[in-house]
Amino acid sequence: MTKDDAIDPKGLMADAYAIEGITAEECRSIFLDWALSLPEDVDMQALIGATLARHGTAENHPMTQVLRDGLATAGKSRRRGGWKSRPRPDMDGA
Repeated sequence: MTKDDAIDPKGLMADAYAIEGITAEECRSIFLDWALSLPEDVDMQALIGATLARHGTAENHPMTQVLRDGLATAGKSRRRGGWKSRPRPDMDGA
């Protein structure tokens, strides 16, 4: 892992696979931190697939299962709302 690693920029996945006795819950937490640290426009399925290709040979590692679960449910991220999607009072046309 290097600082410019597009797959694992913070080294979270490499660290997770290096921790002996890590639990599935800890892996899910690390996965969430990893996913949130990625750029918004990234192809999440491609990165999860690349991470599995890199580390997925550890068949009984809980992170491998978390990544497989993530690959099965990952979709293109999209904006679902929030304050930016609400109309401003000065722009409501009234």
